This record gives sequence, structure tokens and C-alpha cells, in this order.
Amino acid sequence: MSQAIKKVVIAGGGTAGWMTAAALSKLMGGQIEVTLVESESIGTIGVGEATIPTLVFFHRLLGIDEAEFLRETQGTYKLGIRFENWRDVGKDYTHAFGVTGKDCWACGFQHFWMRARQLGLAEDFGEYCLERRAAEAHKFSHLPNIGLNYAFHMDASRYAAYLRKFSEGFGVQRVEGKIDQVQLHPHNGYIRALKLDSGQEVAGDFFIDCTGMRALLIEKALHTGYESWSHWLPCDSAVAVQTEAVEPPVPFTRSIAHESAWQWRIPLQNRVGNGLVYAGSYQSDESAREQLLENIRGKTLTDPLLIKFQTGRRRKQWHKNCLAVGLSSGFLEPLESTSIHLIQQNIVRFLRFFPQTEIHPREVDEFNRQCAFDMERIRDFIILHYKVTDRDDTEFWRHCRQMEIPDTLAAKIDMFRETGHVFREANELFVDSWQQVMLGQGLMPERYHPLVDSMSEQELAGFIQQIKRGVDQQVASLKDHNDYLANFVGGASKSHS
Repeated sequence: MSQAIKKVVIAGGGTAGWMTAAALSKLMGGQIEVTLVESESIGTIGVGEATIPTLVFFHRLLGIDEAEFLRETQGTYKLGIRFENWRDVGKDYTHAFGVTGKDCWACGFQHFWMRARQLGLAEDFGEYCLERRAAEAHKFSHLPNIGLNYAFHMDASRYAAYLRKFSEGFGVQRVEGKIDQVQLHPHNGYIRALKLDSGQEVAGDFFIDCTGMRALLIEKALHTGYESWSHWLPCDSAVAVQTEAVEPPVPFTRSIAHESAWQWRIPLQNRVGNGLVYAGSYQSDESAREQLLENIRGKTLTDPLLIKFQTGRRRKQWHKNCLAVGLSSGFLEPLESTSIHLIQQNIVRFLRFFPQTEIHPREVDEFNRQCAFDMERIRDFIILHYKVTDRDDTEFWRHCRQMEIPDTLAAKIDMFRETGHVFREANELFVDSWQQVMLGQGLMPERYHPLVDSMSEQELAGFIQQIKRGVDQQVASLKDHNDYLANFVGGASKSHS
């Protein structure tokens, strides 16, 4: 297609649509015209309320004021995820956003920690991670040079509304209406226009599919195909409900494993988001609904919302003149809060590959390759939580322990078990997280790096104690999360360094 791309049409609103509109209008304003088509009568899932630290950088790219964002979305800070009953019933750990301890040029901190632990010189692995300690102490402060890695909990519906206002300030035109038909060019199969139920046609040069799991453009019109991962991730259903807050918000998400499901608990300023993700082959919708309602605190504010999904990805996320963003591109359960990260990854990657004069097949292929890599590595990380567990108390957990897993994940698990090493491949999202979760789930390496033995016991003890003292001092200097949040959102944003 050799035509300058001057008009981009976004199909669908919600978090995906308005994040896309915000980025395109702010970063490419004046070069392109952005139109977003959505219908007030079509609801969004709106339960993607926990994020990871990459959103902080997305906001900085767009120049979004953090205090204003938190105020508008009833947001709170997040330092990690507390995994309860995942390793075994009654055994908990926190996967925090920070780096644990200090690495050396040859090996990671976990190697020093393993030897120190054998000698009785080290405490739990998480004691040497600032973010984990801060989360468990319910503390937070902004530190210079992003000294404390953090993300957010937020109201997804309010976030979409906030970004709509932001985007319209940069010239985005919103069109109300349901998409009745996707019209294609007869000669090349590219999308020409969206025909709405009102009869109005919205033409464009490039189209971004943010229509959620319906995938009206990328799948129903362009038939790109879907690769299912349900044989590795058996959960295919969720039920979600909002409740009144009965205590101050904590700076972490809770993930609570049950007999054949797991429950999220996400604290906002004004309420709590709750949900249960489960496998329909092991648990009925009604029993899942009952289990969720029995394990929440506070009065319910909404009726339980049932969500059905198939884990996997679109075979092509960019095809012809259409890009899938959000749930239209695929689905990974929200265990590690990666949904919004994948939205922004596609947006930022698209901006890097933006086709000024024509769409080049080689660039499209490379874009799709990078998307597949991102989703497959996150997929592997999520499967890890189910596969590496001591739980065998139910048929569901026995299935997870025994199931086949992707070769890429099997290689990572085997390497860590045999050598204690975790290597980052390309721009893989998770790094320190791998050893945090593998150790948290009970996978202890058989050996540590021989370089560690070059330190005497006294030197090793001093090294470990120095890291612990440093973390202790930093945690002591942090503020109570709720107090800091109230002060920051209340207008003290200038203190942010």
C-alpha cells in the first residue's frame, strides 16, 4: 500500500483505545488525524486495574502528571504481588518489582545468597529487596533516580475517561456509534472504512482494532487466526466484583490460590477490585461466583461480572493496514498484571515502526515477531506459577504439576535448578522476577557459581549484612503508604523527584 498515512481510525475505546489515542495524538499530533469510534452502549471489561512499572515510563513519555492521574483514577501505589497459597497451602511470598541484593560481573546475587544460606548467614531471599520489604511494611515514597520501583492500582473505567479528556485536548475526534460493517478495498483487501449502524462511514488510511475479544477488524474482517495456549493455561473464566474499602489500601496486589482457581484483590483509594480466575473444567460458574463472594470483605458495589476467555494470541497482530491492541491481540490471564503493559508495548512499537509513506512487509513481519516474543515470554512466566508448585491437594493442582510446558520454559526451569542462573533474552520483560518466583514457588538450585567460594565466610557475611543494613535504613526512611498517597494526591506533587 503506497499511500501516506494521514488518518488513523481507532475502533473501540476502553483502556486500549484511549491509551492508543493519547499516545498518537500527543506524540504525532500535527502529522496525523486521529479518530476514535466507540459506542456508549458497549461495555468494556474494565477490570485491568493493576499494572507494572512500565506504565510509569509511558506516562512520562506522554507528560502525564502523576498526582492528577492518581486523583482522577482513585489510584494507589503498587510495589509487587503477594502470592498466597501458590507454593503450598499456608505458604506465601511476594514478587516485588525491585532487584534483590547486588549482582557481580559474573553471577547474580542469588548465588551469594545460596552459599550464605547454607552457612546460616542469610535470611529469606526477599529480605534483601527494598520493594518487597516496603510492600510488606505498607510503606511508600518517591526516591531520587527511581530508587523505588513502583506501579499503580487504578480504576480502569476512570482511566479511560481521563485519557479521553487528555486525547481530545490534542485533537482526537470521537465518533459515537456501533460498527456495523468493516469495508475492505476490493483490490488489496485493506480496510477502507468502518460503516456504523447509523449509516455513517468513517474512512481512514490505517485502523487500530481495540474492539476487545470480539476482534471485529483483525479477525472477523481480516481473518488472521488465533493460537490457543489453553493446553498450558487451563483457566478460561473469571468472575469480578467491586467492594467497599474496609481498611487503608496496601501497596501490593494480593493473588490468593484456591482449590482450582486464584483470587485477586486490588486496593484503590475508594474501593477494592476483586475477582476469581478459574478453570471451567474443574469448577462451575455458580460455584466460582459463590467462592468469590464468600472470600471478599466489605459491601459489594456491583453485580458479579462473568468473563469467558481463551488464553492465546492473534497469529498476526499487524496485518495489512490494521493493528490489534489490547484484548483483540490476545489474552493472558492477569496473574502478573501484564495486560496494560502489552497494550503500551504495541502502541510504542507501532510508533517506532510507523509507516510514513507505505506499509513495508518486512517491517510488519519484524513487528509481529517482536510481539510474539513478548507474549510468549510472559506466557512462560505465568505458566511457571502453576507448574512449579508443591500443591497436590486437588485434581487441578496435580494436573498443573504434571502438564507439558513450552520448551522455552522447560529450559529456563532446568537451568535455574541445575546452575542457579537466569539469563535475559533480547528485551525480555522479566529479569529479577524469575528467581523471585522460582524461589518463592520452592525451586532451589542445586549449586551456586564457584566464584562465590573466592570470598571467605567473614567477607560473605559482611557483604550480606551490608545489603541488609542498607535495605533496613531505606525502609525506615519511607512514609506510610496511605499517608504519603493522601499528601501526594492532595497537591504535593512538587515533592516528586
